Amino acid sequence: MEYKELQNALEVLDITTRFSHAELKDRYKKLSKIYHPDVEGGDEAKFVQILGAYKLLEAYIKGFRYSFSEEEFYAQKPFLKFSSEWF
Repeated sequence: MEYKELQNALEVLDITTRFSHAELKDRYKKLSKIYHPDVEGGDEAKFVQILGAYKLLEAYIKGFRYSFSEEEFYAQKPFLKFSSEWF
């Protein structure tokens, strides 16, 4: 996979920020219900494009290596870094 393919898939699914696997799955389900060829007004070409983008991003997520460092933890949950100072 090349980065351009990843960018393309993100555009197809209209993803612009960080997202989880659950959010990816929800986005795919929402779009597939709209564009599925069996649905009135569905678009087979768009559905195939959405399915391809979903499979590519899902493969990327499954192959992603996570860092469990403190830096990555706070990058994922920045509000927790100073939460002890709030109370």
